[in-house]
Amino acid sequence: MRMIGKAGKAAAIAAIAALALTACGRSDSGTTGGGTAGGEAFPKDSSIGVALPQKTSENWVLAEKLFNDGLKDAGFKPDVQFANGGVSEQQNQISAMITKGAKVIVVGAIDGAQLGTQLKQAKDAGATIIAYDRLLLNTENVDYYVAYDNFKVGELQGKALLEGMQAKKPNGPYNVELFAGSPDDANAKVFFDGAMSVLKPKIDDGTLKVLSGQKSFEQAVTQGWKAENAQRRADTLLTGSYTSASLDGVLSPNDTLARAVLTAVKAAGKPLPVVTGQDSEVESVKSIMAGEQYSTINKDTRKLVEHAIVMVKDIQAGKTPEINDDKSYNNKVKTVPAYLLEPVIVTKENVKTAYVDDPVLGPITK
Repeated sequence: MRMIGKAGKAAAIAAIAALALTACGRSDSGTTGGGTAGGEAFPKDSSIGVALPQKTSENWVLAEKLFNDGLKDAGFKPDVQFANGGVSEQQNQISAMITKGAKVIVVGAIDGAQLGTQLKQAKDAGATIIAYDRLLLNTENVDYYVAYDNFKVGELQGKALLEGMQAKKPNGPYNVELFAGSPDDANAKVFFDGAMSVLKPKIDDGTLKVLSGQKSFEQAVTQGWKAENAQRRADTLLTGSYTSASLDGVLSPNDTLARAVLTAVKAAGKPLPVVTGQDSEVESVKSIMAGEQYSTINKDTRKLVEHAIVMVKDIQAGKTPEINDDKSYNNKVKTVPAYLLEPVIVTKENVKTAYVDDPVLGPITK
């Protein structure tokens, strides 16, 4: 969870050696890029576990293929598992990866606070743990975190919401409603907090009005990131607070929920509000091009998986993986060394250029 601001580059470089020694149990050269640590840490053809959550969005499905292909190409034996059955299934999958001798386990957690026992078992067995996309909470048994800058994702969503509403109606006040992700996903609160760092001052000065009064994360959550839960809540909000008032904007944390909100608004016969999103899902990109959903966030899954595999290769070679943030992501037990990628906001204005190199979205947006 993001607790404090990013340190400068010099501070990051100075802290990395100590973090690597205390968190990872390996010596290094003390540089950000990492140095050799006495030869290969384990054989190149070792098993690498990848524990992914439920298939709730397109990016997770894509990650499965990318991990399988990328790890095989690097000479590893990938063991990529989805936990569609829930937390207990993911716990069992990680235990099985340990039994199979996985040297690195990459974890995209369903619930980042419910894997402590399995992560300790993994560390006791000598495995290195990389938190992927979602931070692992309340445990010292995590070595690295690789993700997009999730606080910045929220900031971009908040800015997009304001800019979209101002483009439609130059002067406020604006009626908005707030949606958040699943409370068992460590990223959900980070997204929300990032957005609220932009939106709360505007709520406080009266520029934004939340007619439902539901302004807290706990009031805005969407259990399981499920579209039906978001649509049901949107129906209730529209019926309860917008029978006569207009809804100008909706903070939505991802594309699946954005489309669910838009479905509810259409069913109510209301004008479409400005709605944010995230993940660059195909249907939402099409919706942006059609002028319905206002924005999404491009977090290229190919780049995220690629860097996770780079980390695995560095660990296998006895190197300390590169990190670019050693201050921001405190999991309530330790601050986890992180490599953060930069998210990009996408609206109708730049949708044709944002995905030029994307094999799926590029052809759609031409």
